[in-house]
Amino acid sequence: MSLCDIYCYNEEKVHSIQSAIKLEDLELVSQLFKALSDVNRSKIIYALCQSEELCVCDIANIIGATVATTSHHLRAMHKRGLVKYRKEGKLAFYSLDDDHIRSLMTIALEHSKELKHHE
Repeated sequence: MSLCDIYCYNEEKVHSIQSAIKLEDLELVSQLFKALSDVNRSKIIYALCQSEELCVCDIANIIGATVATTSHHLRAMHKRGLVKYRKEGKLAFYSLDDDHIRSLMTIALEHSKELKHHE
């Protein structure tokens, strides 16, 4: 860890960045990453990146969890706008809410591969 040897305060730059920060937007971003921080939820998103749509039972089998636990994760992710669902009789089929979620997962996976190379 390095410390600044010279204290440099660029007031114009600091104020410009501070005024650009939209707290409400960053709160939503924080909630998005919080939702993805659980490994089972990341598995679900990854699975949905591989398939356009999956039923809850299939997702439960993929992540190795009960249907109840999987449903809990899916409800939380739906609430945060990560996934959407449709009902067909008693079955619920889930898919990614939009391509932004797919992009986030793809970028995160690419970054994790880069981290492995730096070790």
